[in-house]
Amino acid sequence: MIGQNSSSINGERLRFQVVVYLVVSVFVVLLLRLWFLQIIKGESYRHLSENNRIRLEDVPPTRGIIYDRNGRILVDNRPAFKLALVPADVRDMEHTLGKLGRILQVEKPELEEKVQSAPRGAPFRPILLSRDMNRDQVAAVETHRFNLPGVMVQIEPRRSYEMPSFAAHLIGYLGEIEEAQLKDKRHQGYKLGDYLGKYGVEMEWEEELKGVRGGRQVEADAVGRQLSVLREVAPEPGHNLVLTLDTQLQLRAENALKGKSGAIIAMDPTTGDILAMASSPAFDQNQFVRGFTAGEWQAIVDNPLHPLENKAIQGQYPLGSTFKPVVAAAGLASGLINPETTFTCNGEYQLGNQVYRCWKKRGHGKIALHQALVQSCDIYFYQLGQKLGIDIMSEYAHRFRLGSRTLIRLNNEAGGLVPTAQWKLRRFGVPWQKGEDLVTAIGQGFLLATPMQMAVLYAAIANGGKFLKPRVVLRVEDPDGGVIKNVNPEILGNLNLNPGTISFLQDALEGAVNELHGTGRAAQMRGRLRTIKVAGKTGTAQVVRTAEDVEEEGDENETPYEYRDHAWFVAYAPADEPEIVVVALVEHGGHGGSAAAPLVREVMEEYFRNRPPVQEAKLGPAASR
Repeated sequence: MIGQNSSSINGERLRFQVVVYLVVSVFVVLLLRLWFLQIIKGESYRHLSENNRIRLEDVPPTRGIIYDRNGRILVDNRPAFKLALVPADVRDMEHTLGKLGRILQVEKPELEEKVQSAPRGAPFRPILLSRDMNRDQVAAVETHRFNLPGVMVQIEPRRSYEMPSFAAHLIGYLGEIEEAQLKDKRHQGYKLGDYLGKYGVEMEWEEELKGVRGGRQVEADAVGRQLSVLREVAPEPGHNLVLTLDTQLQLRAENALKGKSGAIIAMDPTTGDILAMASSPAFDQNQFVRGFTAGEWQAIVDNPLHPLENKAIQGQYPLGSTFKPVVAAAGLASGLINPETTFTCNGEYQLGNQVYRCWKKRGHGKIALHQALVQSCDIYFYQLGQKLGIDIMSEYAHRFRLGSRTLIRLNNEAGGLVPTAQWKLRRFGVPWQKGEDLVTAIGQGFLLATPMQMAVLYAAIANGGKFLKPRVVLRVEDPDGGVIKNVNPEILGNLNLNPGTISFLQDALEGAVNELHGTGRAAQMRGRLRTIKVAGKTGTAQVVRTAEDVEEEGDENETPYEYRDHAWFVAYAPADEPEIVVVALVEHGGHGGSAAAPLVREVMEEYFRNRPPVQEAKLGPAASR
């Protein structure tokens, strides 16, 4: 009996010890786990816990406003709704994306692609799903917010171009930053989803316009709903820009080009201010903010008139007769001719076995330099070009800053081309031919220039020899209108011609518009403005060489569009004290006198009807006549 009791007691003791060991083991495991969580992983879990409660949100800055020279708003900002998703707060991603796809009326795979392409390792960073939501979409999301944990609607500033397509190539547009750009040191501070200038003033003045982003600490609940703002750093808005553009003049230039492909530039020859710069066809900058469908983008890319090209600074064209004043200056300055030197024009000129024709089939007869410019006699300049040769003509073309960029602060400006004998040999491996001297003298052959280069060239003739850097921004202002920076006029160089030579060119250009046989008579002012004298030069630049049996005085409408000549007219007014230079280039427009000169007159009449007050920082009067 005693043995049985002893055995029972030992069994109970053993069971008690096992229970004790089990309890101690459990506590040891719990203590070890607690030590692991508190000591080893404590910092990490505290960080996750804090981030689950407190979120850091970016607050984008408001981009600077763009005004015209008279204070009219051209580009502003508007509030817009965007939809974002925080992956860590989403309970059922499939369900959430499916529901959002139905609300936004987009395919679910499109939303899945955005989630999958988001950077990894940041579960609390919002992923942008949609921008610029309409009010119906916002209302639908807000209605279902309780069933869409992790989904948030935020407000951001969006660019608003007040007049669609107005000065599109000068003002430019924004685009979403690309991953490759984020790696560039110049784009430090930007993040995926940010917008920045991609073209025009928006691009070139990005640093002044962009502003500084802000941020805030937000307390959120378990499903990501905002409870309170704990701390906020306000964003700094970007600086405003005041452009040199005159809105009414720009609208008139754009209207003059409607239905045509080409460019019109209006420039102040005393400051370099670009008062108007139209390139046609244009595009709606707001489309770059909204985004394109594949079809819309393809239509722009496939358009044979290249609407995205800024023809004012990127289009390079043969100069036609607008180059003749340069050749005349070369002849006078080199001493190979004087104003009284005459040549005879009977309608054609033969060099070797090649016949070169004048635009006037019957010829101009015996003619001196002044009338050769006024009537744009090709035969006179064939013979003058033969005397000068390509090297002298190229030297003076460079003196007039052809072949060099104007340094206007806009992207992708072309430099044109001034050929030389050495250039042709290097480029084609073929020597320069004597006949090429003749065609170069009338602005054909390899010679190319942009409309902006011609504006700068004729402004230098108008103002007595100063080459001005084209200016598109007058000043930079803070959001309250205080001046941060004035952009002063800048002289790039001087023509360094005898004042008598410049005066001779000025008289001839005035004669081309106002004398009986002048080729630019279509640019004469009308009505109460007829007392304002215009000086200018026509140009008809061949796209393809005209067959010898085609009469150039015939109807150009019978020629297929792509083979028609480009039409130029470059002018300034008033002739005795110039205030404005206007360049018109109409692609495949035909004759400069009939296609381009009337457009210049329209723009000049608009300017003088609404003549602005005298501006500051003029560079002095034009050369005396």
